[in-house]
Amino acid sequence: MSAPASADGSSGGHYLVGLDLTGRKVVLVGGGSVAQRRLPNLVAAGAQVHVVAIDPTPAVESTPGVTVYRRAYQEDDLVGAWYVMACTDDPEVNERVVADAEARHTFCVRTDDARFGTAVTPASGRHRDLQFGVLAGGDHRQSAALRAAIGRALADGSLTVDDDAPHPPGVALVGGGPGDPDLITVRGQKLLQAADVVVADRLAPPQLLAELGPQVEIVDAAKVPYGRAMKQEAINAVLVDRATAGKFVVRLKGGDPYVYGRGFEEVQACVEAGVPVTVVPGISSPIAVPASAGIPVTHRGVTHEVVIASGHVPPGHPDSLIDWSAVARLRGTLVLMMAVERVDVFADALLAGGKPAHTPVAMIENGSLPTQRVLRTDLAGAAATAREHDLRPPAIVVIGDVAGFTDAS
Repeated sequence: MSAPASADGSSGGHYLVGLDLTGRKVVLVGGGSVAQRRLPNLVAAGAQVHVVAIDPTPAVESTPGVTVYRRAYQEDDLVGAWYVMACTDDPEVNERVVADAEARHTFCVRTDDARFGTAVTPASGRHRDLQFGVLAGGDHRQSAALRAAIGRALADGSLTVDDDAPHPPGVALVGGGPGDPDLITVRGQKLLQAADVVVADRLAPPQLLAELGPQVEIVDAAKVPYGRAMKQEAINAVLVDRATAGKFVVRLKGGDPYVYGRGFEEVQACVEAGVPVTVVPGISSPIAVPASAGIPVTHRGVTHEVVIASGHVPPGHPDSLIDWSAVARLRGTLVLMMAVERVDVFADALLAGGKPAHTPVAMIENGSLPTQRVLRTDLAGAAATAREHDLRPPAIVVIGDVAGFTDAS
């Protein structure tokens, strides 16, 4: 089949259009990596997706909301289809799918050679409520590169859209990740760029704030360990006050909002005030920081459990909710947060509970940042090592066999 041509003999261009596929049948012939990449957007668009493939990948076969037929393609598979994609690795099959679809006046994408289909898939992206697509005459690399450039420009403000574009309502609790600004989630980054007000924790990546425009109000909600701190009640009040004034507020936190971030208290305050609230999970520090130091918190045959414990109050304190003797008996990984000032107290409690003195310990300061520092020792020497090397917050203490791992072991 030849590519369609215009009156002057040149290859025809494409007409960019958005399809309403809600409740409409879409057929993908082929179940490999190409189909795997296309499925999420089709499902999100509400299409009734049918995949015909002799050997679909596990990811394709297990995609929720997709009907999979494990067999060769048949012409009748296109009955009732509004949109078709030919994405097998067999050019003859793809050619036949395009011909069958064209005979039914159904547009068809041919993914192995876009020139011979009757439609092409644009490289698409989103910014706030804006969706955009890029076509480059079938050159997928060029369209993907331009899509990425547009996305970056919209995110950093070098390409602007109408300031009156609708903002999300209320408050969004956004986890900023363990420290590296590149580790914020895509959704978190988009909401941050839409904010009128940002209420930021001390551990929220400061580079993210530096990228915001001068019109964005930044409220410092820092809580310095054993030092100055904005009271939680005052933080809650700011969130509600700005949101009820019609502002879109992002509460930017380090790590994840619900892991020692008091995020649910803020959700409760918003709900009680009738303020819409969205929670955007973040990459959690007790998992990500050890990973940045080459330490997996779980490993087959070594540990089947991970315990994340707060070091905010010491063992034996009336406010402590942790049974340290029980924790000491566990064989898995223990990750201590906010424990820098009391490494000796926690080590003593674990030793008293029966945890072996030679248990590996890793203390990771400024995890995921260029200033990251890793101190390795054992449980018996943890307190002395922390003092000798002047361990400072923010730091995470990993206790267990995996703490002795490095990237090479």
